[in-house]
Amino acid sequence: MRNYHKPSEIETDLFSQGAFHDCHKVFGAHPVKSGTEFAVWAPGAKSVRVAGSFNDWDRDADFLEPLASSGVWFGFVPGAAEGDIYKYVIETDTGEILYKADPVAFSAQVRPETASVIAKLTGYRWTDSQWMEERAFSDHFKKPLNIYEVQLGSWKKPDSDNPESTYNFRELADMLAAYLREMGYTHIELMPITEHPFDGSWGYQTTGYFAPSSRYGSPKDFKYFVNKLHRAGIGVIMDWVPGHFCRDEHGLGRFNGHMLYENYDHREWGTYRFDLGKPEVKSFLLSSAKYWLEQYHVDGIRVDGVSSMLYLNFGVENPEEKRYNRYGTEEDPDAVEFLRSFNKMVGEEFPGVFTAAEETTSWPKVTYPPDEGGLGFHYKWDTGWMSDTLRYCGIDFPWRRENHGLLTFSMTYDFDENYILPLDHDQVVHGKLSLIGRMPGDYAQKFAGLRILNMYQMCHPGGKLNFMGSEFGQFIEWRYYEGLEWFLLDYDSHRQIQGFVKAMNKAYLSDKALWGDSYSRSGFRWLDAENASQSVLSFIRYAGDDFSVAVLNMCPESYHSYRIGVPRPGTYRELINSDAAEFGGSGMINEKTVTAEAIPMHGCDWSIEIKLPSLGGVIMKPVDSERK
Repeated sequence: MRNYHKPSEIETDLFSQGAFHDCHKVFGAHPVKSGTEFAVWAPGAKSVRVAGSFNDWDRDADFLEPLASSGVWFGFVPGAAEGDIYKYVIETDTGEILYKADPVAFSAQVRPETASVIAKLTGYRWTDSQWMEERAFSDHFKKPLNIYEVQLGSWKKPDSDNPESTYNFRELADMLAAYLREMGYTHIELMPITEHPFDGSWGYQTTGYFAPSSRYGSPKDFKYFVNKLHRAGIGVIMDWVPGHFCRDEHGLGRFNGHMLYENYDHREWGTYRFDLGKPEVKSFLLSSAKYWLEQYHVDGIRVDGVSSMLYLNFGVENPEEKRYNRYGTEEDPDAVEFLRSFNKMVGEEFPGVFTAAEETTSWPKVTYPPDEGGLGFHYKWDTGWMSDTLRYCGIDFPWRRENHGLLTFSMTYDFDENYILPLDHDQVVHGKLSLIGRMPGDYAQKFAGLRILNMYQMCHPGGKLNFMGSEFGQFIEWRYYEGLEWFLLDYDSHRQIQGFVKAMNKAYLSDKALWGDSYSRSGFRWLDAENASQSVLSFIRYAGDDFSVAVLNMCPESYHSYRIGVPRPGTYRELINSDAAEFGGSGMINEKTVTAEAIPMHGCDWSIEIKLPSLGGVIMKPVDSERK
């Protein structure tokens, strides 16, 4: 009877074919009753040993044995137990001795230490069964999607004078669950919590593809985090980086003395690019994705840097260094096949889970099924919308009318893919300014501009994503080594903008017209896309027969009588107004209901007259729809 964790011949064969999705069940360190079993892939090595705290780091004490010609090494080390630290000692074919962290370690030492830690995956009792059952049988395309993006180490800090101080997963779970629920977000997206050695990489240069970062606690602590968020009704999305990895000598790079996991340097980021055409690497990465979904109940995976995977020459400027595929073009067919396999696996094994691509080019059919020539993602980040919108927001008011198309262009392609509208961390670093810092005008106008930006995003078709700190108007750029400036909430303007974001989130959740049909043309209709002279946008959002009318004024002029078309007669009331005094505005609101008149406007037989505030937005709702 074989030991459960020792890779079988069938498993090593599947691994070598790129078809094994359970590396975490047989590779890595698995503690049993009297010791720990170790298994690692290191083809071509002369020998592989395990050194650690259990054998006083004696590199000659515990040798592993090769499993046939698979390149996999396996061994049992008596006395090695949960909590012990270790590394693999790999003797290369040239006699070089390398000390490597375990590629499939479930935990690691806190940086700057670099050893792996023996950890058990069992022993945590989940209490999110209702969430998991509902997720499996629900259609996320027909539900609201409003994401709060967080870098856990800098959301809040227990010691503002110590950049390395962090709350742990359990403390963060309790604080974030309450905050996200109060604010009305549906999901949290975590910048990479996979283990990484350098804080300044923000987690995007990874060493541990199966290990929650020890900065924040243990694997069980992260399970508590996800469970707590699920119990609060919040979905958990994680960033995952299968395109490249860091060059630190204890990591995956040149693991057996040669390029093994990698095929060449990633020039753009100074990292190694995964060899996605190697079957064993494919098995490793697909297992990593499955591990987070299976072991930690994660609800979505956002794949970072998809463009850098799809193009062989991403970041390569020297023509002499460029690579080409067998067709003479720059696309990477191995990356395409890998991404399709990834999305197929998620779709087949984890119903209700979604995937999202950070893809910044015009690559077609990112969110189409593979059998239709697509990559198979559920969502794509709309970085074109983000770039155009933020460019517009930085333009001073007199010149906005001639740049009006920046706000309307997205609707020429919006339903070509299933989009998420990201105002993410990359937009508030490296001298780009914070969101509020981009806004022209005086102090009050900057806050009004941030409110109207938020309303425009929330009314536009697609999912929503906002980075932490933007919801209360932090003026400085994000700094990964500092906590957010929560003290700003002691000031009215910042407290009021947070109040508006909260109210807008709640209005979004309550109004099905804003999310019930966000990914098809039937959910949107322009009323007036061409009013550049006044810098006003007006449109209707639909969900079946339900609808809401959004009117957004992007310039300082206000209008006491602004007429807009509506699709049917009846009375209308204001759902939310970004200029309300409680949000820091001037208080120019539509207090009473208005009755539609048989005055044709904007292609409609009926119209209403409303107050439209300076740098303000209004959402009008037919009263009868509220009684349904």
